[in-house]
Amino acid sequence: MSRTIATAVLTLLTAASLAAAAQNYPVKPLRIINPLAAGGNVDIVARGVAEQLSKALGQQVLVENRPGASALIGTRYVRTQPADGYILLAIANTFARVPAIVADPGYDPVKDFTGVSQTCDIPMVLVVNPSLPVKSLKEFIALAKRRPGEMTYGSAGTGGTGHVAAEMFSQQAGIRMMHIPYKGNAPAMTDLVGGQIMLLFDQVSTSAGYIKSGRLRPLGVTAKTRSPLFPEVPTIDEAGLKGFEDSTFNGLMAPAGTPREILERLRAEVVKAVAVPALRERFDKIGIPLVASNSLEEYNAFIRRHVEEFAKLAKTAGITAN
Repeated sequence: MSRTIATAVLTLLTAASLAAAAQNYPVKPLRIINPLAAGGNVDIVARGVAEQLSKALGQQVLVENRPGASALIGTRYVRTQPADGYILLAIANTFARVPAIVADPGYDPVKDFTGVSQTCDIPMVLVVNPSLPVKSLKEFIALAKRRPGEMTYGSAGTGGTGHVAAEMFSQQAGIRMMHIPYKGNAPAMTDLVGGQIMLLFDQVSTSAGYIKSGRLRPLGVTAKTRSPLFPEVPTIDEAGLKGFEDSTFNGLMAPAGTPREILERLRAEVVKAVAVPALRERFDKIGIPLVASNSLEEYNAFIRRHVEEFAKLAKTAGITAN
């Protein structure tokens, strides 16, 4: 048998094996790897979705935390695993952004992974310490223009959601602010409440309590629509910076090469999961709107767009890893 024929036969046998595996899928428990810290939004959303997937698939769907190095440890691990549908990666914006600012990330978000579905889309809110003499977005921008480079803002780290949102905001508003990166969102929030920094772009789910207690003043929400947690707060677009929009997304990815039949099955089950009334209500109460992708193509295009847009922003703004 010639090498060409042998290769063709092997390809056909592999395809047949994958097709059979997809038809019987799943026959064992699934794992969702969370490459970020336990207890954060990625973790709780993944666990909520996994709970519903377990019921629908008839197999346990377990969430395993492998945090560290800006999500690189867990992400690299999943990249090396079999593309058989039994291991998935829970992601947030960081997944699409890290390769643009890290010299050797160890993965390509487009080539090494394929999408399953988005799972949520969390708006952020621009919050300031009440001691800052501004009560509206326009007043803040005017103050920042009078004091270039003096407005200090915190973030959970370089390239994180809060940092990127602030850079986008600064460029669109025509202002210059000073970035103070922290090793996580919690210490940044502590310093904002304490007055050591002036502002923060934070997820509405973690800022809501501080806003309602009066310890922080909200100036605008980053989404297209107002947050149900504080409907009196305008969007940044409504407040004067037309067209501004940003949010934190979560989703599920699989190693590249995972059979399409399995990906379609998983996406369809995620659609059903995020539509469960009890689950939606649980997350709506904490400001996390659950969503799902309409197709695999839509979600993969969504990821590619985030990769490309952030790469351009990182180059323009000079964003590099610490």
